[in-house]
Amino acid sequence: MIEMKGRIQLSHGAGGTIMSNLIRDVILSRISIRKIERGVGLDEFDDGATVPLNEEEIVVTGDAYTVSPIFFPGGDIGKLAVCGTINDLAVMGAKPIAMMDNIVVEEGFLIEDLERIIDSMNNIMKEVGVALIHGDFKVMPKGKLDGIIISMAGLGMLYKGKPILDSGLRDGDKIIVSGSIGEHGIVIASLREGISFKTKVVSDVAPLWNLMKRAMDAGEVTAAKDPTRGGLSMALNELASRSNVSIWIKEEDIPINEEVKGACEMLGLDPLELACEGRAVIGVREEDADEILKAIRGTEEGRDARIIGYVKRDRPGYVIMETIVGGMRIINPPLGEPTPRIC
Repeated sequence: MIEMKGRIQLSHGAGGTIMSNLIRDVILSRISIRKIERGVGLDEFDDGATVPLNEEEIVVTGDAYTVSPIFFPGGDIGKLAVCGTINDLAVMGAKPIAMMDNIVVEEGFLIEDLERIIDSMNNIMKEVGVALIHGDFKVMPKGKLDGIIISMAGLGMLYKGKPILDSGLRDGDKIIVSGSIGEHGIVIASLREGISFKTKVVSDVAPLWNLMKRAMDAGEVTAAKDPTRGGLSMALNELASRSNVSIWIKEEDIPINEEVKGACEMLGLDPLELACEGRAVIGVREEDADEILKAIRGTEEGRDARIIGYVKRDRPGYVIMETIVGGMRIINPPLGEPTPRIC
């Protein structure tokens, strides 16, 4: 059931189970045609969709970005929008090739700030080799919009001929996380709460195509997600549920920076539920795990990658963590992202 029926709350856009329920109950139930022929569509609830073309498929994705503040340590809303779109394509096994943007700003928005944002977008697109091929720009009256919203659409070509889906995990697979978690989420939360760090924490926002390409070249990737809203907890639960398997992880193997741990304790946040914008959770065949881990660690974004767990056939849909003290804890999907407007 939808929480507080009758009105949309911030939690409905926070990436957790409340948002999933709203999408299924209010949106999907009213849409009749949800995919193209044999392609991946709305029902799969994946990071993108596919469009069959003769014997091949292209991958498409779309997202909207409303992060507050719009400039933060490690990036801004422009970098976030481009990286988020690239990453949704990359974790489906697609090489990003083109994007379209729709930018809406509030009347009075500083042109120099818009220039900074566009420059950030351009820098990432040049780095990855993605073209901006279309877009739109609109202005809302003063007070009718909080600064700026960017909506992005992305187009990619499958790298290995078939998409990587959330439903692809199999018994015995290993689970890799490509780097330390929670940094983007804690940066945004700390800015809002006025917390400073002895060692500067910056957002992990980064494009993941090179990392995913290296992983696919090194072995068989069976599933992948970027743990954005809802963090690692939501990503693992979605993979377990859609693959009809259980995922078993070890708390001591999850990479978390000490500064992030300290800030989470101060703010009462769970680092497993904090958004990442430059990390991937990757399921791989057991026999390929070491080679894929080595390949990922050879990238800038994946230098701190670790194997954090494995997949089992029994207890499907559960994510179970062995704690540092030796107990077992079920990791439930969060109701929503603890920090609204994280991306």
